[in-house]
Amino acid sequence: MRLLRNGIIFIATVGYIGYFPVAPGTAGSLIGFLIFWIADLTPLTLSVIILLLFPLGVYVSDKTEKIFEKSDPPEIVLDEVVGTFISVFLLPKKIEYIIPAFFLFRFFDIVKPYPIRKIDETVKGGFGVMLDDVVAAVYTNLTLHSVRFFYEGR
Repeated sequence: MRLLRNGIIFIATVGYIGYFPVAPGTAGSLIGFLIFWIADLTPLTLSVIILLLFPLGVYVSDKTEKIFEKSDPPEIVLDEVVGTFISVFLLPKKIEYIIPAFFLFRFFDIVKPYPIRKIDETVKGGFGVMLDDVVAAVYTNLTLHSVRFFYEGR
């Protein structure tokens, strides 16, 4: 039982990155962008990873909330990693997209414009932990695709 508990915490905190003493969500996002930058991921591979990590994130976030006896504890950063992957989905793997994606994602995740704040306040459990970051990531992705279309015409 202890092994399962430790495994859940390990996954939810992305190898304990969530215990980073300052801005663990930002640290989790940096790890997500670093993984994206280093790994050679096709759009299909990235979509499969997102589709697998989201339900895993819901499960481990829900269990971690119960273990920590706290709603959406800051140590959970798997939601940020999934969010980073969605943020850059189908964008060119170029630094001029990665850096703005990082800052936009953090902005949307922290400021929580509508409906992100509503989701954060009303959707509870692991699904709520994951969903608000997914919506922040979708905002980021759509913003960058719009900018790309406007400036590059594609």
